[in-house]
Order: sequence, then structure tokens, then C-alpha cells
Amino acid sequence: MVNHSATRLPSALLIEMDVALINSPLGTIHLEASAIGITKLIFTEEQPEKASNNAHILKCIDQLAAYFEGSRKSFNIPLDMDGTDFQKKVWHQLQNIPFGKTISYLDLAKQLGNPKSIRAAAHANGQNTVSIIVPCHRVIGSDGSLTGYAGGLWRKQWLLEHEMQGKQQRLF
Repeated sequence: MVNHSATRLPSALLIEMDVALINSPLGTIHLEASAIGITKLIFTEEQPEKASNNAHILKCIDQLAAYFEGSRKSFNIPLDMDGTDFQKKVWHQLQNIPFGKTISYLDLAKQLGNPKSIRAAAHANGQNTVSIIVPCHRVIGSDGSLTGYAGGLWRKQWLLEHEMQGKQQRLF
């Protein structure tokens, strides 16, 4: 028989998270942070009415504003992402994709040292909870098509176009 009663965690295991909802050119962004770093950056339909004084969130908001203005190409924000060792390896590799560049899921698997791990790499890419900062939007299909993005393909396209414009501005 399955016990359906709620399980309570000891208070020592509960982690306090700070939350902020902010406006962006792509709609509302939901940010969460622990004492260690940013744990979540996702798009939401909620209205931006929550503010936070968490230092990680404030730094993230400043860096996101600079990114959307076109003056920031990378982020240096502490992250606190929960995942398997393989997922963390994938997320680390995503952060090595240069601003304004894209790679295929196959390229990602090859960079991880195993071209046969393409499905696992794609799945880990999709489990990323800190979009934009961990730039999963820079991974595309082998044929150049836009595939899978939790925030919606229109946002992925916008981010890639935004980065390509920023890259072109640097050349001139």
C-alpha cells in the first residue's frame, strides 16, 4: 500500500530561495537564487511584481540588462545548479560556446568526448534551468534548424539574432 501523506523534510534540509520576476525584451524572467548562486532563470507568464535584494539576483539582473543592451557577451555569476555529473558536464560545455556562435547537438556530444552520446547531451541541454547564462539556445540541429527550447523557439531565434547583431557590431 502506498502512503499518500506528505513527507516533511527536516528543517536543516530546507534551502531558502530568493525569487525575483523581471521584465525583459522576451517577456517576464523568473529568477531564483540560493545563498550559493543562481538556481533558476526561466521565462514565465507571471507579472513582474517580485523583487529581491539577494546579491546573486541583483548581479544577475545587472548582467542581463547589459546583455540585452548588447554590451555584455558573457556572464560571471555564481550558479547553484542541481543535476547529475553528466548534466553538469554538459552545462559547463555550453558555457564554452562563444557569444554569436552556434553548435549542433552532435558537435556538443563530440566536445564531450562521445559522439554517440548525442541524445543524452540533448536531454541534458533541455534540463538546463538557467537559460541565457548557460546558453542552451546556442545549440541547434545538425541541419541548422532551431530545435527545442523551453522558452519557446521564437525566444531562441530572438536570442541568436540578438547575439549575431552584437557580434557584427564588434567587427566594425
